[in-house]
Amino acid sequence: MTDYQSSDDLKSIPAFVALAPVEANAFLAFNHAVERKDGLIPPKYRELISLAVALTTQCAYCLDVHTAQAAKAGATREEVAEAALIAAAVRAGGTLGHALLAQRLFDGHRGEGEN
Repeated sequence: MTDYQSSDDLKSIPAFVALAPVEANAFLAFNHAVERKDGLIPPKYRELISLAVALTTQCAYCLDVHTAQAAKAGATREEVAEAALIAAAVRAGGTLGHALLAQRLFDGHRGEGEN
């Protein structure tokens, strides 16, 4: 199924917004606010952060949009690679953190059966 995700899907955003305009417009306003060019974080870094998050959430559409915007903002292939590896390390760290929680929860549940 090679056409499961397609960048053409992004063209259907206006029709999607029309289905739930209050919520969608609030989301879009928030999205536009965080994508502003006059923030303290320069556009290139905003796009590298966005790209790292897109890699972590594995959103193909976000990868498409933020890779293009990062390139337009002057990011290099090397910066994109570093951002990807930072995202991978943070995601792995989150897995470790949740593993520690799972161990604690396991110990708590194991103790519940002992009387």
